[in-house]
Formats: sequence, C-alpha cells, structure tokens
Amino acid sequence: MPQHEPLPGTPEFHLRLPKGAGTARGHLLTEFGGNGTHKFLLREGSSVASSEWPGLGDHARRSRAELREAGALADAPGTPLRWVTTRDIVCNSSSAAAALAYGYDASGPESWRTSDGHPLADYLSTGWRAPRKAWLVRGSNVSGRNLVRQLWLKEGYVTLSGAHLPPLQESDPTKSTLRRFVEEGYEGAASYNQKRGLVDELHAFLTQMRVGDTVATISDGQLYIGRITGEAAQTTSPGGLYNLRRTASWLPVGHPYEELPEEVQQKLSVQHDVVDLTGILEALEGLTDAGTGDGTSVVRHPSADAPAQRESTLAEVTDALTAELLVHDRGWLEEVRELLMDERQLVLYGPPGTGKTYLALKLAEHFGGGPEQVKIVQFHPSYSYEDFFEGFRPVEDPETQEVAFRLSAGPLRELADLASRDGNRHVPHFLIIDEMNRANLAKVFGELYFLLEYRKRSVRLTYSGEDFGLPPNLFVIGTMNTADRSIALVDAAMRRRFAFVELSPRTEPTAGLLDRWLEREGKGDEPARLLDALNALIGDPDFAVGPSYLMKPGVYRDGGLDRTWRTKILPLLEEHHYGEGLDVAGRYGLDALRKRLP
Repeated sequence: MPQHEPLPGTPEFHLRLPKGAGTARGHLLTEFGGNGTHKFLLREGSSVASSEWPGLGDHARRSRAELREAGALADAPGTPLRWVTTRDIVCNSSSAAAALAYGYDASGPESWRTSDGHPLADYLSTGWRAPRKAWLVRGSNVSGRNLVRQLWLKEGYVTLSGAHLPPLQESDPTKSTLRRFVEEGYEGAASYNQKRGLVDELHAFLTQMRVGDTVATISDGQLYIGRITGEAAQTTSPGGLYNLRRTASWLPVGHPYEELPEEVQQKLSVQHDVVDLTGILEALEGLTDAGTGDGTSVVRHPSADAPAQRESTLAEVTDALTAELLVHDRGWLEEVRELLMDERQLVLYGPPGTGKTYLALKLAEHFGGGPEQVKIVQFHPSYSYEDFFEGFRPVEDPETQEVAFRLSAGPLRELADLASRDGNRHVPHFLIIDEMNRANLAKVFGELYFLLEYRKRSVRLTYSGEDFGLPPNLFVIGTMNTADRSIALVDAAMRRRFAFVELSPRTEPTAGLLDRWLEREGKGDEPARLLDALNALIGDPDFAVGPSYLMKPGVYRDGGLDRTWRTKILPLLEEHHYGEGLDVAGRYGLDALRKRLP
C-alpha cells in the first residue's frame, strides 16, 4: 500500500486560524499513528500561527522548532502573524496537526472541519463507549403498526426502519457514511431536519448500542424494559418497516406509564425514535429490581449494583427555624412547605419592607439543606431569556484573546444541570428570583413556561436544540413588590404556574413581627406603635410599609429612627402621593404620628 494514502471516503478538512491569520488544509491518512488514531497530512501551502501559547505541549513545541529550522515552515508574505508550510507534513494524529497549526493544544476531531462545517469526528469509527448505557426505541406506531406488540415482545427483537438505505458494508458505519446514505436515499422523501434526525438515530442504533445495554419501549400505556442481546443486522421486511434489527431479551410484564417516576416520564417524553436514556439508567434498573409481578426473578447487569434512586424531599419545619424567623404561627411555615412540595414554584408578594427576599433565602437554605443548593437572580426590565436560561454571548478565548459568540448557560440552566447530576437528584435545589415582576416574564421564560407546569415533559430548546426538562428537585421562589404596579401585568399563565403567598403588615407572619423582634432585642415598643399608626393612616395595603426598615442596628443609634424615617420611609410615600400636592412630612412624619399614639 502506498504511503500517505488518504483514508477512503474522507474529504479535505480545513482549520481557520484566529484573527484572520489564514487557513490550514489537510486530510486523514490510512496509516495509524503511535496513539492508535489515523495520521493526518498537513498540506503544502497551509497557514500556521507563528506564535506559541503557554499551554502548548513540549512535543508539539519541539516539532514546530524542528520544522522551522528545516525550512518546512516559512514566513508568510505580508503578515507577521503566520507561517506557511512549504511541503506536505505528516502528523501523528489530527490533534497533533491542530496543535502545530494553532500553536496551542486542541482537539483535532473537533477543530478540523469539512467545507460544509461537519467535524472530522464524524468520519472516525466509534471509540470508547460507556460500559453501561440505556436506550429508548419507539416501535408502537411505525406507519400505523404496533411492532412492539406484534414483533418485539413475541419474537425478542428491537428494530428500526431504514427503508431507503443501501446494503451496509461496515458493522460500525461512521456518521459521515450514514449522512451520505441518508442524503442520497431519502432525497425527496424527508426534509433536511428529518434527515438530520434520522442520521443521529441510525448512528445510535447501529454503532452506539452494544450487547448488554438496557433497552426500553412504550406500548399500550406500558413501559417495557429489556437487554440488547445481539449485534445490529440489516434484513428485509415489508416496506422496510423493521429491516434494521437487534435481538433483545424483554421482561414479560410492563410498568404503567402513569406510575413511573417523574424523571423517567420526563425522559420518555422526548420525541425521537431512538433516545439515550443513560442519565436515568439507575431509575430503570430500580424498576427491574421491583420484579416482574408474576413471581419470576430479574437478572441485573453484572455491574449494576448502584443504590436505588431516592426521591427529593424538603426538610421539615423545626422549632429553631420558627424561632429564627420570628414566625408567630408555625402552621404558616408548614403551609409554605406543602405548597412548595405540591407546586414547586411559589411567589412571595407584598409591599416594600416585608422581608420577602430575606424570607425566600432563609426558607430555601433550610428546605434545601444549605446555601450550596441556592442561586439568586434579580430581574429587571432589560432581562431576557438569553440572560436567564441560555443564549449566544460574546466570550473571549483565554488563549487567543479573540472574541466570538458562544452558547452560554444562564443561572436557571446552570442550576438545572447541577440538580440533575448523578448523586444530586434527591437533593432539593432552589432558584430565588428577586423583583420578579420587573421583567417581561413571557419573554424571559419562553418555552420554560410550559415546563413550569408540566415537569414530566421535555421541550426542544430554542438555541441549543436539545430536549430539556426541569428536574423534579428544582424549586423556584420569586418575590414581587406590590408597590410596583407592574405586578398587575403578571398574566394568568404565570399566576397558574406559581402559588402566591402574601406578606403584609396586616397578616401573619408579618403582623406583629416588629414587636417580636424588639422584644427579642430588648428595645422599647415605640417603633412598632409608630409603624402601626403609619399603616393605619396610609390605608392602601399595597403601599403599606413593612417592618424590615426598622429592624436594622442603625435605626437604634442616636438620631437613627428620625434619619431612617426621613430618608427611607417618607420618600416611598412621596412617590405614592406624587402630584397630589399633599404635605407628606406633615401627614406621615414622626411628630404627626406621635400625636396619634395613645
């Protein structure tokens, strides 16, 4: 075999250098390098960055120096930022070629791209795979036929339709090979999006699945679980409805869909014919451990000895919490806990100074088990979906200092990913949204509106295109200020998705809170009496003044009460009576209120 022969079926790949410093070109070789991957030929005339970054490995640094000394890397005319290759250069791997061209270590399979933008990784055979994976394969409605009932369970198969595929010569076809077959075979029979999804499903079924993996399917409202027992085979079938098949060993009894754990239902709602369920493998194994219902035992995978999945629950209300928050009625805290357990979303609303944010944080830290599981964000008029969940933002590359737009996660996506990690799924995680009604909620939440109400479902995300569901152990507590009239703009869809709990100086737990705090701190009761007189005079419960203004140390230094009243409380009331010509200080000032006290 001639040396440096291109790997059959692979195109030329390109790599763009930062700061517009040119493009490198090359292709995979049939020869293998020392690390077991295909060698890569960097073509003559390719651009190479002249600078080297601190992260560049010693071997790559020596190779660049030797090639430079040998004249294989020459100065490019007109720019000091790059060199140019004067001959073809054979590299040990695509990553070695990328490091040579970039001047810093990089992943070759992801860095090198075709002219259509497909990564080199699509042209490589599957490498390492996790030893245990789980898959959902749909077969209950294939062109109107229930293959699960008619074929899979009876004869021990799991199948996929590949009606327009040619005979496959490889046992593990690469994604690029399958893409070519799908583009040619399904031309006019499927849209571009359908073809893209079909490539992913075929690649998973033919290449990613392996003997011993868990497989699941849904039929007649039941979830059936089994094991893959055979390699993929291409056969003939009527209409090509099940011409790709694997043998499988199915458990004889299914599990009613409505009785499945919530995280399982959420994953099963993803609308693809083949879905990777490895993230809920433990939950599926827990279902098989429950037995088959007919007295037969279930044989687990030899390495499947993980503990059963625990359900998340909120910490109980304690006397210590009740005392710390100075709540007079412990039943109020019990009710808040029950609302969170039932709804998972709750809004604390009320006038300013009623301790909404403080209470939200304290409840989240107690119910979640600590501050590590709590994240807080504050909404404002320019806050958007991209800020809150995910979107493309300008990010500077730490090595090249080049700025590019990259998909970045917001606080909700970060917390959801943390809550859904292995080992975290039984731990409650809380997102606090302060000043919730100051943002355009429909714009900020987008398709997440749906997920707030339907926690057992998934939706396709706007930017990443992933199927996403809110984990069941993620709780949201929002705060809304009723003095801000924008609360009236909160639509019925949002009100339906959240439980609303009022914090008002007239009702528990805020009523009498200042009295209890003053008693605990050993101070006189005049501030509480003045506040009660003020709120009685205001009359409008939405503009009542909460006790937190008078629960700070500065209030009780010399002149502190008068200073707080003038600079904190009276400006609120001046805004409330703006344009009315009312003497706010004469009506609500300390001197006027003291005259009203008995």
